[in-house]
Amino acid sequence: MSESTIGRHLTDLGTLTSRPWAFLIVILYGGLWLLLWPESLDAHGVVTLIVWAMTLFIQRAQHRDTQALHAKLDELLRVEDEARNELMRIDQEEPERIEEHRAAGGDPG
Repeated sequence: MSESTIGRHLTDLGTLTSRPWAFLIVILYGGLWLLLWPESLDAHGVVTLIVWAMTLFIQRAQHRDTQALHAKLDELLRVEDEARNELMRIDQEEPERIEEHRAAGGDPG
């Protein structure tokens, strides 16, 4: 598996974990844990579930903020006559490609 393929899968996984059903997985996992191994769900187990849920809350908030920022920027690019259209789709690139673009001073090449 190439580095770009791994990067794309990691990006997709980050997007998937920002969806509401990810919280259902944590709840189901906790419920199954409690049902099948109640004696092992001690304070450490509860903290593990809380940390997992908090991580998903943070991921969701960051995803929402990023999507809102992109929507605003896309609108600004649409109304600005001198803006380059390829910038409207740069968020579909891998993070490394975007960093290369920024390091090159915004040259789309």
